[in-house]
Amino acid sequence: MSSSTDDGMPTTDASTPGLDLYRRWAEQPIDGPPEISIVIPAYNEEWRILPTIGAIAVEISKLDRPWELIVSDDGSSDDTRKLVRELGLPNLRLIESENTGKGGAVRRGMLAAKGDYVLFADADQSTPIEQFSQLLAEITEGGADVVVGSRAADGADVANKSLLRRVMSAGLNGIVRVGFRIPISDTQCGFKLFTRDAADELFGVQRIDGFSFDLEILFLARKRGMKIAEVPVAWYDAPGSTVDPGKVAVQFLKDLVRIRTWSIQGKYSQPRNAAPDVEKDPA
Repeated sequence: MSSSTDDGMPTTDASTPGLDLYRRWAEQPIDGPPEISIVIPAYNEEWRILPTIGAIAVEISKLDRPWELIVSDDGSSDDTRKLVRELGLPNLRLIESENTGKGGAVRRGMLAAKGDYVLFADADQSTPIEQFSQLLAEITEGGADVVVGSRAADGADVANKSLLRRVMSAGLNGIVRVGFRIPISDTQCGFKLFTRDAADELFGVQRIDGFSFDLEILFLARKRGMKIAEVPVAWYDAPGSTVDPGKVAVQFLKDLVRIRTWSIQGKYSQPRNAAPDVEKDPA
């Protein structure tokens, strides 16, 4: 049986599998570099960040591999940063930046990560972390460089997604497959895993800081000959999103043109020059 404390962190009894592994991760710095890095982009997530950290910490610790957790905060104005710092977990890092957009937050976290395998996952847990091992197997057994969690692949389980979101997603994904020749049925799901080399190469040249960054990253991966795998996942449209689907769709279409233009101009041949961000240990 498991429960949680008032701050959202897990409490477990002695019969829970992996309890010792979780305690060790939560109390002792890992010995040497991590094998796995999990990146959570966050913006005003004070109501969700602690349960999300707790769920990820319990599940990934069960793998019994050295791993780190990174919260990449994108200029939150609520108590998100304060709550992360107060946890004082030795293997949790907090990256702080001014607000740039989700793509910027993910980029900063991915480039700061030190693991051999680097996942970014949305703070709302729309895709449960329990599906991480499915993506990891595509790299360790299938030889993929990039693995995409997909809400549209055969076998995916999608719940609570509005009709508007379904129609828009289908339309935009169709444009992507035809216009960009990316053989992926869902480019935008916030659950993607990369090898360390692929993460460094792709996020090092990423230019889009908004929601279209997923498309940009996959476009670059295909263009550079990386092996991309797609894994069906369970996904739930978590309440509380402040995203306007209409505005996002318009910007997405504009970004399609920008990506093509930048590619023709050769702007992806050099690492992006970005101002340094502030990284702090949440002690």
